[in-house]
Amino acid sequence: MKPFRVVSFPTAELLEAVGPLPDGLRAGVWDIQGEPEGIELGEIDVAILPYMASVASLAGIRRASNLQLVQTQTTGFDGVHDLVGPNVSVSTAAGVHAAGTAELALGLVLASLRGIGESVRDQAERRWNPRRWPGLADRKVAIVGVGGIGEEIRKRLVPFDVELSRFGTRARTDDHGEIFAIDDLLHRAGDIEVLILIVPHNAGTHHLINAQILAALPDGAVVVNVARGPVVDTDALVAELETGRIRCASDVFDPEPLPAEHPIWQLPNALVIPHNGGNSGAFLPRMVKLLKRQVAAWGNGEPGENLVDAPASGAEGLKDS
Repeated sequence: MKPFRVVSFPTAELLEAVGPLPDGLRAGVWDIQGEPEGIELGEIDVAILPYMASVASLAGIRRASNLQLVQTQTTGFDGVHDLVGPNVSVSTAAGVHAAGTAELALGLVLASLRGIGESVRDQAERRWNPRRWPGLADRKVAIVGVGGIGEEIRKRLVPFDVELSRFGTRARTDDHGEIFAIDDLLHRAGDIEVLILIVPHNAGTHHLINAQILAALPDGAVVVNVARGPVVDTDALVAELETGRIRCASDVFDPEPLPAEHPIWQLPNALVIPHNGGNSGAFLPRMVKLLKRQVAAWGNGEPGENLVDAPASGAEGLKDS
């Protein structure tokens, strides 16, 4: 890897927030789609990608002929390796979004189990409609994915008096107890009242939550997806939701954006959030802190933190499991 000399930032605001760069490192602004400002396209060594940009909108990055590394502002890096090719390294914003995504996961669980969505609709109709909702206390909760964000979710569930189980890529134990293998999920699904998904999306987790697993969940179960939409078979989910037997509260969908005519919009037992997981007020300060550390490393010719290998067989990476 050659020494880094020029970094592009997606916005002038982010460049200003990161502040002075190390000696020998220059920066300009490039949103990938247009032309760079303050630097030449052919001299960019490191490109910081816009937040939550689609892979299709980033196709122009191939014009940067000297590119050595791209930095995402997301934990996920779906499709980025394929976009930039094998000779360009990829670093993620792992850790930046952990708190925001974890608190949204917990919020979705509580909102669904306490009927908040129904109460909002009742409010719009000025309808006083008290009901007894399941609540979170004493529920059997499973977290599928035990990486950084999964751990943040676990910590936030501790005060809620739940019976918690966790699933990872392989069976093992850690400081917090037993972790079951994801392969055991179907066998244990009948005992899961709240299913929280925070696994990577890859060839092994595509449609991990399928018709068989959904059918095995007990009546009244809630599926909470803060991973990626394709981890769940959307058609199978809609079919199960339409029976009224289970509920879902999801931050991610397949496809995204969710089309206006999609049936899930109309289902009263579905809570739809438009991929807001890590997009909270905590995001920018944490992203700036990471980038300050990254530019210090880049100024020394080092790749910095969160460098990820190209996924095998076209698999897409997201949130460790």
